[in-house]
Amino acid sequence: MVLVSFPKSISVHGDSHVIEKNVILVNGQFPGPTIEANWGDTIQVTVHNRIANPPEGTAMHWHGLRMQKTPWYDGAPSISQCPIAPGQSFTYRFQADSYGTSWYHGHYSAQTVDGLLGPMIIHGPKHAKYDIDLGPIMLGDYHHKDYLSIVKEVVSVTNDFKKYVPTSDNNLINGKNDYNCSQITDGTKCTPNAPLAHFKFHSGKTYRLRLVNSGAAALQRFSIDGHKLQVIANDFTPIVPYETDVVSLGVGQRSDVLVKAIGKPTDSFWMRATLAANCSRSTTLYGKGVVLYESAPQDAKPNSTAYHLPEINCANDDIAKTTPLFPITPEPNPAVTQVINLDFKPNATGNNVFLFNNQTFRANYNSPLLLTANQPNHKFTPENNVYNFGSKRTIRVVLNNLYVAVHPMHIHGHNMYILSEGDGPWDGKTLTNAQNPQRRDTQMLRRYGHIVFQIEADNPGVWPFHCHIAWHQSMGMSLNILERPDDIQHRTIPRVMKETCRAWDRWTKTHVVDQIDAGI
Repeated sequence: MVLVSFPKSISVHGDSHVIEKNVILVNGQFPGPTIEANWGDTIQVTVHNRIANPPEGTAMHWHGLRMQKTPWYDGAPSISQCPIAPGQSFTYRFQADSYGTSWYHGHYSAQTVDGLLGPMIIHGPKHAKYDIDLGPIMLGDYHHKDYLSIVKEVVSVTNDFKKYVPTSDNNLINGKNDYNCSQITDGTKCTPNAPLAHFKFHSGKTYRLRLVNSGAAALQRFSIDGHKLQVIANDFTPIVPYETDVVSLGVGQRSDVLVKAIGKPTDSFWMRATLAANCSRSTTLYGKGVVLYESAPQDAKPNSTAYHLPEINCANDDIAKTTPLFPITPEPNPAVTQVINLDFKPNATGNNVFLFNNQTFRANYNSPLLLTANQPNHKFTPENNVYNFGSKRTIRVVLNNLYVAVHPMHIHGHNMYILSEGDGPWDGKTLTNAQNPQRRDTQMLRRYGHIVFQIEADNPGVWPFHCHIAWHQSMGMSLNILERPDDIQHRTIPRVMKETCRAWDRWTKTHVVDQIDAGI
Protein backbone atom coordinates (compact mmCIF):
# COMPACT_ATOMS: atom_id res chain seq x y z
CA MET A 1 0.00 0.00 0.00
CA VAL A 2 1.77 3.13 -1.24
CA LEU A 3 0.45 6.50 -0.11
CA VAL A 4 1.25 9.17 -2.67
CA SER A 5 0.29 12.83 -2.84
CA PHE A 6 -0.30 13.88 -6.41
CA PRO A 7 0.55 17.48 -7.31
CA LYS A 8 -1.69 20.16 -8.66
CA SER A 9 -3.93 20.17 -11.75
CA ILE A 10 -5.39 16.69 -11.76
CA SER A 11 -8.85 15.26 -12.26
CA VAL A 12 -10.00 12.99 -9.45
CA HIS A 13 -11.76 9.88 -10.82
CA GLY A 14 -14.85 11.29 -12.45
CA ASP A 15 -15.19 14.55 -10.61
CA SER A 16 -16.25 16.76 -13.45
CA HIS A 17 -13.53 19.35 -13.66
CA VAL A 18 -9.81 19.88 -13.38
CA ILE A 19 -8.87 21.70 -10.21
CA GLU A 20 -5.65 22.76 -8.53
CA LYS A 21 -5.30 20.72 -5.38
CA ASN A 22 -3.15 18.04 -3.82
CA VAL A 23 -4.70 14.65 -3.21
CA ILE A 24 -3.40 11.74 -1.14
CA LEU A 25 -4.22 8.37 -2.69
CA VAL A 26 -3.64 4.69 -1.94
CA ASN A 27 -1.84 2.96 -4.82
CA GLY A 28 -2.94 5.79 -7.11
CA GLN A 29 -6.65 5.03 -6.72
CA PHE A 30 -9.68 6.89 -5.40
CA PRO A 31 -11.31 5.28 -3.55
CA GLY A 32 -8.38 3.02 -2.66
CA PRO A 33 -8.26 -0.70 -3.49
CA THR A 34 -10.69 -3.00 -1.70
CA ILE A 35 -9.21 -5.14 1.07
CA GLU A 36 -11.00 -8.49 1.29
CA ALA A 37 -10.55 -11.28 3.84
CA ASN A 38 -12.47 -14.05 5.56
CA TRP A 39 -13.59 -13.81 9.17
CA GLY A 40 -10.69 -14.95 11.36
CA ASP A 41 -8.00 -14.36 8.72
CA THR A 42 -4.84 -12.47 9.52
CA ILE A 43 -4.57 -9.30 7.43
CA GLN A 44 -1.13 -7.84 6.72
CA VAL A 45 -0.74 -4.44 5.07
CA THR A 46 2.51 -2.55 4.58
CA VAL A 47 2.07 1.21 4.28
CA HIS A 48 4.80 3.13 2.44
CA ASN A 49 4.58 6.85 3.19
CA ARG A 50 5.42 8.68 -0.04
CA ILE A 51 3.35 11.76 0.76
CA ALA A 52 5.02 14.93 -0.50
CA ASN A 53 4.25 18.57 -1.30
CA PRO A 54 4.34 18.87 1.69
CA PRO A 55 5.73 15.69 3.31
CA GLU A 56 3.60 14.56 6.23
CA GLY A 57 3.38 11.76 8.73
CA THR A 58 0.51 9.32 8.41
CA ALA A 59 -1.21 6.29 9.97
CA MET A 60 -3.94 3.94 8.77
CA HIS A 61 -7.02 2.98 10.80
CA TRP A 62 -9.03 -0.21 10.17
CA HIS A 63 -12.46 1.10 11.00
CA GLY A 64 -14.64 -1.08 13.21
CA LEU A 65 -12.18 -3.93 13.80
CA ARG A 66 -11.64 -4.45 17.52
CA MET A 67 -7.90 -5.16 17.43
CA GLN A 68 -8.40 -7.28 20.54
CA LYS A 69 -5.06 -9.03 20.22
CA THR A 70 -3.15 -6.14 18.62
CA PRO A 71 -4.24 -2.73 20.01
CA TRP A 72 -0.96 -1.19 18.80
CA TYR A 73 -2.08 -1.70 15.16
CA ASP A 74 -5.29 0.33 15.54
CA GLY A 75 -3.74 3.13 13.50
CA ALA A 76 -4.48 6.23 15.60
CA PRO A 77 -1.37 8.45 15.74
CA SER A 78 -0.49 9.73 19.22
CA ILE A 79 -2.71 7.04 20.75
CA SER A 80 -1.69 3.60 19.47
CA GLN A 81 1.43 4.61 17.52
CA CYS A 82 3.72 7.39 16.38
CA PRO A 83 3.05 8.57 12.84
CA ILE A 84 4.83 6.84 9.97
CA ALA A 85 7.52 9.35 9.03
CA PRO A 86 7.84 10.55 5.42
CA GLY A 87 9.83 8.06 3.37
CA GLN A 88 9.32 5.30 5.95
CA SER A 89 7.21 2.13 5.89
CA PHE A 90 5.16 0.35 8.53
CA THR A 91 3.49 -3.07 8.49
CA TYR A 92 0.13 -3.61 10.16
CA ARG A 93 -0.75 -7.20 11.05
CA PHE A 94 -4.11 -7.94 12.68
CA GLN A 95 -6.99 -10.39 12.76
CA ALA A 96 -10.26 -9.91 10.91
CA ASP A 97 -12.16 -10.23 14.21
CA SER A 98 -15.56 -9.14 12.85
CA TYR A 99 -17.32 -9.70 9.54
CA GLY A 100 -19.28 -7.52 7.19
CA THR A 101 -18.60 -4.18 5.53
CA SER A 102 -16.20 -1.43 6.55
CA TRP A 103 -13.38 0.76 5.32
CA TYR A 104 -9.85 1.87 6.09
CA HIS A 105 -8.70 5.47 6.21
CA GLY A 106 -5.96 7.82 7.28
CA HIS A 107 -6.13 9.06 10.86
CA TYR A 108 -3.50 11.81 10.72
CA SER A 109 -5.30 15.15 10.84
CA ALA A 110 -7.89 15.26 8.00
CA GLN A 111 -5.91 13.35 5.35
CA THR A 112 -8.98 11.22 4.65
CA VAL A 113 -10.62 14.26 3.05
CA ASP A 114 -7.91 14.31 0.36
CA GLY A 115 -8.64 10.71 -0.64
CA LEU A 116 -6.77 8.51 1.86
CA LEU A 117 -9.43 5.81 2.17
CA GLY A 118 -10.78 2.59 0.71
CA PRO A 119 -13.34 -0.18 1.33
CA MET A 120 -12.79 -3.30 3.43
CA ILE A 121 -14.93 -6.44 3.21
CA ILE A 122 -14.70 -9.28 5.74
CA HIS A 123 -16.63 -12.30 4.48
CA GLY A 124 -18.49 -14.36 7.05
CA PRO A 125 -21.63 -16.43 7.55
CA LYS A 126 -24.46 -15.57 5.15
CA HIS A 127 -27.54 -14.71 7.21
CA ALA A 128 -29.83 -13.51 4.40
CA LYS A 129 -30.54 -14.90 0.95
CA TYR A 130 -29.32 -13.03 -2.12
CA ASP A 131 -27.92 -13.88 -5.53
CA ILE A 132 -25.13 -11.40 -6.21
CA ASP A 133 -22.82 -9.32 -3.99
CA LEU A 134 -22.53 -5.98 -5.77
CA GLY A 135 -19.65 -4.95 -3.50
CA PRO A 136 -18.88 -1.67 -1.71
CA ILE A 137 -20.68 1.56 -2.57
CA MET A 138 -18.70 4.45 -1.12
CA LEU A 139 -20.69 7.63 -0.46
CA GLY A 140 -19.00 10.88 0.43
CA ASP A 141 -19.20 14.65 0.33
CA TYR A 142 -16.20 16.05 -1.52
CA HIS A 143 -14.12 19.24 -1.26
CA HIS A 144 -12.15 20.93 -4.01
CA LYS A 145 -9.77 22.62 -1.60
CA ASP A 146 -7.01 20.50 -0.11
CA TYR A 147 -7.59 19.45 3.48
CA LEU A 148 -4.84 21.63 4.99
CA SER A 149 -6.37 24.81 3.54
CA ILE A 150 -9.76 23.90 4.99
CA VAL A 151 -8.35 22.93 8.40
CA LYS A 152 -6.51 26.26 8.64
CA GLU A 153 -9.82 28.07 8.31
CA VAL A 154 -11.67 25.69 10.63
CA VAL A 155 -9.23 26.17 13.52
CA SER A 156 -8.64 29.89 12.98
CA VAL A 157 -9.78 32.55 15.41
CA THR A 158 -13.13 33.34 13.84
CA ASN A 159 -16.82 33.79 14.48
CA ASP A 160 -17.55 33.12 10.82
CA PHE A 161 -19.85 30.09 10.74
CA LYS A 162 -18.89 29.41 7.10
CA LYS A 163 -15.25 28.86 8.11
CA TYR A 164 -15.70 26.40 10.95
CA VAL A 165 -18.56 24.64 9.13
CA PRO A 166 -17.02 24.22 5.65
CA THR A 167 -19.19 23.88 2.55
CA SER A 168 -18.49 20.81 0.42
CA ASP A 169 -18.46 21.07 -3.37
CA ASN A 170 -19.76 17.71 -4.55
CA ASN A 171 -21.30 14.43 -3.43
CA LEU A 172 -19.76 11.27 -4.85
CA ILE A 173 -20.79 7.64 -5.36
CA ASN A 174 -17.70 5.44 -5.67
CA GLY A 175 -15.66 8.56 -6.40
CA LYS A 176 -17.86 9.85 -9.23
CA ASN A 177 -20.53 12.46 -9.93
CA ASP A 178 -21.25 15.25 -12.36
CA TYR A 179 -20.84 18.91 -11.37
CA ASN A 180 -22.59 22.14 -12.26
CA CYS A 181 -19.80 24.12 -13.89
CA SER A 182 -21.72 27.38 -13.53
CA GLN A 183 -20.73 27.30 -9.87
CA ILE A 184 -17.07 27.84 -10.82
CA THR A 185 -16.42 31.59 -10.56
CA ASP A 186 -12.62 31.81 -10.36
CA GLY A 187 -11.80 30.82 -13.94
CA THR A 188 -10.89 27.22 -13.14
CA LYS A 189 -11.36 24.90 -16.12
CA CYS A 190 -14.54 22.83 -15.77
CA THR A 191 -15.79 20.12 -18.13
CA PRO A 192 -19.44 19.11 -17.66
CA ASN A 193 -21.15 15.73 -18.09
CA ALA A 194 -18.62 13.68 -16.13
CA PRO A 195 -19.17 9.89 -16.12
CA LEU A 196 -21.24 8.48 -13.27
CA ALA A 197 -20.87 5.22 -11.39
CA HIS A 198 -22.81 2.41 -13.14
CA PHE A 199 -24.27 -0.75 -11.58
CA LYS A 200 -25.67 -3.76 -13.48
CA PHE A 201 -28.93 -5.46 -12.41
CA HIS A 202 -30.56 -8.56 -13.89
CA SER A 203 -34.34 -8.86 -13.60
CA GLY A 204 -35.48 -11.12 -10.81
CA LYS A 205 -32.12 -11.28 -9.01
CA THR A 206 -31.50 -10.05 -5.45
CA TYR A 207 -28.38 -7.95 -4.82
CA ARG A 208 -26.35 -7.16 -1.73
CA LEU A 209 -25.10 -3.57 -1.59
CA ARG A 210 -22.44 -2.63 0.94
CA LEU A 211 -22.99 1.05 1.76
CA VAL A 212 -20.22 3.09 3.40
CA ASN A 213 -20.32 6.79 4.29
CA SER A 214 -16.66 7.66 3.78
CA GLY A 215 -17.14 11.42 3.51
CA ALA A 216 -15.81 14.40 5.43
CA ALA A 217 -18.90 15.55 7.28
CA ALA A 218 -22.29 15.04 5.65
CA LEU A 219 -25.13 12.70 6.57
CA GLN A 220 -26.05 10.64 3.49
CA ARG A 221 -29.53 9.42 2.50
CA PHE A 222 -29.24 6.52 0.06
CA SER A 223 -32.00 5.25 -2.22
CA ILE A 224 -32.68 3.63 -5.60
CA ASP A 225 -35.75 4.95 -7.43
CA GLY A 226 -38.60 2.46 -7.50
CA HIS A 227 -36.84 -0.12 -5.34
CA LYS A 228 -37.15 -1.08 -1.69
CA LEU A 229 -34.10 -1.57 0.51
CA GLN A 230 -33.96 -4.41 3.02
CA VAL A 231 -31.42 -3.55 5.73
CA ILE A 232 -29.59 -6.67 6.95
CA ALA A 233 -26.60 -5.22 8.84
CA ASN A 234 -25.46 -2.00 10.48
CA ASP A 235 -21.70 -1.55 10.83
CA PHE A 236 -20.39 -5.05 11.67
CA THR A 237 -23.65 -6.24 13.27
CA PRO A 238 -26.14 -8.46 11.39
CA ILE A 239 -29.70 -7.40 12.23
CA VAL A 240 -33.21 -8.75 11.80
CA PRO A 241 -34.03 -7.45 8.28
CA TYR A 242 -36.41 -4.53 7.88
CA GLU A 243 -37.61 -2.71 4.78
CA THR A 244 -37.26 0.98 3.97
CA ASP A 245 -37.14 3.37 1.01
CA VAL A 246 -34.13 5.31 2.27
CA VAL A 247 -31.12 4.50 4.48
CA SER A 248 -29.46 7.30 6.47
CA LEU A 249 -25.73 7.05 7.19
CA GLY A 250 -23.50 9.35 9.20
CA VAL A 251 -19.78 9.51 8.43
CA GLY A 252 -18.13 6.21 9.30
CA GLN A 253 -21.36 4.24 9.36
CA ARG A 254 -22.14 1.28 7.11
CA SER A 255 -25.31 -0.55 6.19
CA ASP A 256 -25.66 -3.71 4.13
CA VAL A 257 -28.90 -3.77 2.16
CA LEU A 258 -30.62 -6.23 -0.17
CA VAL A 259 -32.36 -4.99 -3.32
CA LYS A 260 -34.71 -7.09 -5.46
CA ALA A 261 -34.32 -6.28 -9.15
CA ILE A 262 -38.01 -5.75 -9.97
CA GLY A 263 -37.52 -3.83 -13.22
CA LYS A 264 -37.84 -4.99 -16.82
CA PRO A 265 -34.69 -6.03 -18.76
CA THR A 266 -34.63 -2.71 -20.64
CA ASP A 267 -35.10 -0.48 -17.58
CA SER A 268 -32.72 1.97 -15.96
CA PHE A 269 -33.03 3.80 -12.63
CA TRP A 270 -31.22 6.48 -10.68
CA MET A 271 -29.24 5.52 -7.62
CA ARG A 272 -29.15 8.52 -5.29
CA ALA A 273 -27.01 9.78 -2.43
CA THR A 274 -28.70 12.87 -1.05
CA LEU A 275 -27.21 15.17 1.56
CA ALA A 276 -29.59 16.31 4.27
CA ALA A 277 -29.61 20.09 3.78
CA ASN A 278 -30.41 20.81 7.43
CA CYS A 279 -27.55 18.63 8.66
CA SER A 280 -24.57 19.91 6.61
CA ARG A 281 -23.57 22.50 4.01
CA SER A 282 -22.86 21.77 0.34
CA THR A 283 -23.23 23.38 -3.07
CA THR A 284 -24.12 19.93 -4.49
CA LEU A 285 -26.65 18.01 -2.44
CA TYR A 286 -27.28 15.20 -4.91
CA GLY A 287 -24.97 12.40 -5.93
CA LYS A 288 -26.17 10.07 -8.69
CA GLY A 289 -25.30 6.67 -10.05
CA VAL A 290 -27.01 4.63 -12.77
CA VAL A 291 -28.62 1.21 -12.33
CA LEU A 292 -28.80 -0.51 -15.72
CA TYR A 293 -30.82 -3.67 -16.27
CA GLU A 294 -29.39 -6.39 -18.51
CA SER A 295 -30.77 -5.12 -21.84
CA ALA A 296 -30.66 -1.38 -21.18
CA PRO A 297 -28.36 0.71 -23.41
CA GLN A 298 -25.03 1.54 -21.76
CA ASP A 299 -25.69 5.25 -22.32
CA ALA A 300 -29.26 5.14 -20.96
CA LYS A 301 -30.42 8.23 -19.04
CA PRO A 302 -32.98 7.15 -16.44
CA ASN A 303 -36.21 9.09 -16.12
CA SER A 304 -37.15 7.49 -12.80
CA THR A 305 -38.67 9.48 -9.94
CA ALA A 306 -36.97 9.99 -6.59
CA TYR A 307 -38.63 9.11 -3.31
CA HIS A 308 -39.93 12.05 -1.32
CA LEU A 309 -37.40 12.85 1.39
CA PRO A 310 -38.88 14.90 4.23
CA GLU A 311 -36.65 17.01 6.46
CA ILE A 312 -35.08 14.85 9.15
CA ASN A 313 -33.64 15.36 12.62
CA CYS A 314 -30.17 14.26 11.46
CA ALA A 315 -30.49 10.91 13.25
CA ASN A 316 -30.28 7.29 12.21
CA ASP A 317 -33.31 5.07 11.77
CA ASP A 318 -35.18 4.45 15.01
CA ILE A 319 -33.05 2.06 17.09
CA ALA A 320 -36.26 0.21 17.98
CA LYS A 321 -36.18 -1.09 14.36
CA THR A 322 -32.62 -2.34 14.50
CA THR A 323 -32.59 -5.63 16.40
CA PRO A 324 -29.35 -7.63 16.26
CA LEU A 325 -29.84 -11.06 14.72
CA PHE A 326 -27.73 -12.71 17.41
CA PRO A 327 -29.03 -11.47 20.77
CA ILE A 328 -26.74 -10.26 23.54
CA THR A 329 -28.10 -8.79 26.77
CA PRO A 330 -25.79 -6.19 28.34
CA GLU A 331 -25.24 -6.07 32.08
CA PRO A 332 -28.21 -4.15 33.54
CA ASN A 333 -26.11 -2.76 36.41
CA PRO A 334 -22.83 -1.54 34.92
CA ALA A 335 -19.79 -1.19 37.16
CA VAL A 336 -19.52 2.52 36.33
CA THR A 337 -21.66 5.18 34.66
CA GLN A 338 -19.87 8.20 33.22
CA VAL A 339 -21.81 11.32 32.28
CA ILE A 340 -20.14 13.41 29.58
CA ASN A 341 -21.38 16.79 28.41
CA LEU A 342 -20.31 17.88 24.94
CA ASP A 343 -20.00 21.58 24.13
CA PHE A 344 -18.35 24.01 21.69
CA LYS A 345 -16.59 27.17 22.88
CA PRO A 346 -13.56 29.35 22.17
CA ASN A 347 -10.46 28.56 24.19
CA ALA A 348 -8.11 31.04 25.84
CA THR A 349 -6.57 32.02 22.49
CA GLY A 350 -9.96 32.49 20.84
CA ASN A 351 -9.82 29.29 18.78
CA ASN A 352 -13.05 27.31 18.66
CA VAL A 353 -12.78 23.85 20.20
CA PHE A 354 -15.10 21.00 21.13
CA LEU A 355 -15.09 20.00 24.77
CA PHE A 356 -15.93 16.82 26.65
CA ASN A 357 -16.67 17.88 30.23
CA ASN A 358 -14.82 21.15 29.52
CA GLN A 359 -11.68 19.46 28.14
CA THR A 360 -10.53 19.32 24.51
CA PHE A 361 -8.03 16.87 22.98
CA ARG A 362 -4.69 17.56 21.33
CA ALA A 363 -2.36 14.87 19.99
CA ASN A 364 1.26 14.49 21.03
CA TYR A 365 2.62 12.54 18.06
CA ASN A 366 5.91 11.77 19.82
CA SER A 367 4.34 10.07 22.85
CA PRO A 368 1.57 7.54 22.02
CA LEU A 369 -0.78 6.96 24.94
CA LEU A 370 -0.74 3.17 24.62
CA LEU A 371 3.05 3.07 24.90
CA THR A 372 2.84 5.46 27.86
CA ALA A 373 0.26 3.24 29.58
CA ASN A 374 2.61 0.28 29.12
CA GLN A 375 5.17 1.96 31.38
CA PRO A 376 5.10 1.98 35.21
CA ASN A 377 4.21 5.21 37.02
CA HIS A 378 2.86 6.76 33.85
CA LYS A 379 1.10 10.11 33.82
CA PHE A 380 -1.26 11.74 31.37
CA THR A 381 -1.78 15.44 30.65
CA PRO A 382 -5.20 17.13 30.51
CA GLU A 383 -4.90 17.46 26.71
CA ASN A 384 -4.58 13.66 26.44
CA ASN A 385 -8.24 13.65 27.56
CA VAL A 386 -7.93 10.17 29.12
CA TYR A 387 -10.79 8.58 31.06
CA ASN A 388 -9.25 5.90 33.28
CA PHE A 389 -11.84 3.23 34.07
CA GLY A 390 -9.35 1.03 35.89
CA SER A 391 -10.37 -2.60 36.19
CA LYS A 392 -14.10 -1.93 35.74
CA ARG A 393 -15.63 -4.64 33.53
CA THR A 394 -18.72 -2.80 32.27
CA ILE A 395 -18.80 0.89 31.35
CA ARG A 396 -21.91 2.95 30.62
CA VAL A 397 -21.61 6.41 29.09
CA VAL A 398 -24.35 9.05 29.04
CA LEU A 399 -23.38 11.56 26.35
CA ASN A 400 -25.32 14.85 26.28
CA ASN A 401 -24.97 17.22 23.33
CA LEU A 402 -25.18 20.82 24.51
CA TYR A 403 -24.54 22.29 21.05
CA VAL A 404 -26.45 22.71 17.79
CA ALA A 405 -24.20 20.44 15.66
CA VAL A 406 -24.86 16.74 15.02
CA HIS A 407 -22.13 14.14 15.46
CA PRO A 408 -21.48 10.61 14.16
CA MET A 409 -19.79 9.23 17.29
CA HIS A 410 -17.27 6.44 16.67
CA ILE A 411 -15.54 4.21 19.21
CA HIS A 412 -12.35 2.24 18.60
CA GLY A 413 -11.83 -1.26 19.94
CA HIS A 414 -15.49 -1.98 20.67
CA ASN A 415 -19.07 -2.29 19.58
CA MET A 416 -21.40 -0.11 21.61
CA TYR A 417 -24.71 -1.29 22.99
CA ILE A 418 -26.93 1.65 22.02
CA LEU A 419 -29.33 1.76 24.97
CA SER A 420 -30.97 5.10 24.28
CA GLU A 421 -30.77 7.98 21.81
CA GLY A 422 -33.05 10.90 21.24
CA ASP A 423 -33.78 14.57 21.72
CA GLY A 424 -32.77 16.41 24.88
CA PRO A 425 -31.08 14.89 27.90
CA TRP A 426 -31.64 11.28 28.91
CA ASP A 427 -34.42 10.81 31.46
CA GLY A 428 -32.26 8.41 33.43
CA LYS A 429 -34.49 5.38 32.99
CA THR A 430 -35.73 4.77 29.43
CA LEU A 431 -33.82 2.05 27.54
CA THR A 432 -34.62 0.71 24.06
CA ASN A 433 -34.53 -3.05 23.48
CA ALA A 434 -32.67 -3.49 26.76
CA GLN A 435 -32.55 -7.27 26.29
CA ASN A 436 -30.96 -7.03 22.85
CA PRO A 437 -30.06 -3.44 21.93
CA GLN A 438 -28.54 -2.25 18.67
CA ARG A 439 -24.78 -2.83 18.56
CA ARG A 440 -22.56 -0.72 16.34
CA ASP A 441 -19.28 1.20 16.41
CA THR A 442 -20.67 4.51 15.08
CA GLN A 443 -23.91 6.18 16.18
CA MET A 444 -25.47 9.53 15.29
CA LEU A 445 -25.83 12.04 18.12
CA ARG A 446 -28.60 14.56 17.49
CA ARG A 447 -28.23 18.28 18.02
CA TYR A 448 -29.11 18.99 21.66
CA GLY A 449 -29.73 15.26 22.02
CA HIS A 450 -28.23 12.30 23.87
CA ILE A 451 -26.79 8.82 23.46
CA VAL A 452 -26.57 6.24 26.22
CA PHE A 453 -24.22 3.39 25.36
CA GLN A 454 -22.45 0.60 27.16
CA ILE A 455 -19.33 -1.46 26.45
CA GLU A 456 -17.80 -4.58 27.92
CA ALA A 457 -14.28 -3.81 29.13
CA ASP A 458 -12.83 -6.93 27.55
CA ASN A 459 -10.17 -5.25 25.42
CA PRO A 460 -7.28 -3.73 27.40
CA GLY A 461 -5.98 -0.65 25.61
CA VAL A 462 -6.38 3.06 25.04
CA TRP A 463 -9.36 3.53 22.75
CA PRO A 464 -10.39 6.80 21.07
CA PHE A 465 -14.02 7.87 21.14
CA HIS A 466 -14.61 10.75 18.76
CA CYS A 467 -16.87 12.46 16.29
CA HIS A 468 -16.17 11.26 12.74
CA ILE A 469 -16.72 14.65 11.12
CA ALA A 470 -13.23 15.58 10.00
CA TRP A 471 -13.49 19.22 11.08
CA HIS A 472 -14.83 18.34 14.52
CA GLN A 473 -11.89 16.02 15.07
CA SER A 474 -9.60 18.87 14.05
CA MET A 475 -11.24 20.98 16.76
CA GLY A 476 -10.42 18.43 19.46
CA MET A 477 -13.62 16.40 19.65
CA SER A 478 -12.02 13.22 20.95
CA LEU A 479 -11.43 11.46 24.25
CA ASN A 480 -9.57 8.27 25.14
CA ILE A 481 -10.88 5.34 27.16
CA LEU A 482 -8.13 3.76 29.25
CA GLU A 483 -9.28 0.20 29.74
CA ARG A 484 -7.75 -2.20 32.27
CA PRO A 485 -4.41 -0.39 32.64
CA ASP A 486 -2.91 -3.11 34.85
CA ASP A 487 -3.34 -5.58 32.00
CA ILE A 488 -1.72 -3.14 29.55
CA GLN A 489 1.43 -3.01 31.68
CA HIS A 490 1.77 -6.78 31.44
CA ARG A 491 1.56 -6.85 27.64
CA THR A 492 4.63 -7.08 25.43
CA ILE A 493 4.35 -4.40 22.75
CA PRO A 494 6.29 -5.19 19.55
CA ARG A 495 9.63 -3.41 19.23
CA VAL A 496 8.56 -1.97 15.87
CA MET A 497 6.30 0.48 17.71
CA LYS A 498 9.26 2.12 19.46
CA GLU A 499 11.32 1.92 16.27
CA THR A 500 8.56 3.82 14.48
CA CYS A 501 8.66 6.46 17.21
CA ARG A 502 12.44 6.77 16.88
CA ALA A 503 12.10 7.26 13.12
CA TRP A 504 9.43 9.90 13.68
CA ASP A 505 11.59 11.61 16.33
CA ARG A 506 14.56 11.75 13.93
CA TRP A 507 12.40 13.29 11.21
CA THR A 508 10.88 15.90 13.54
CA LYS A 509 14.35 17.04 14.66
CA THR A 510 15.07 18.25 11.13
CA HIS A 511 11.54 19.17 10.00
CA VAL A 512 8.86 21.35 11.56
CA VAL A 513 5.59 19.45 12.01
CA ASP A 514 2.86 21.92 11.11
CA GLN A 515 0.31 20.58 13.60
CA ILE A 516 -2.33 23.25 13.33
CA ASP A 517 -5.21 21.13 14.62
CA ALA A 518 -5.89 18.45 17.24
CA GLY A 519 -3.98 15.97 15.12
CA ILE A 520 -6.30 13.00 14.48
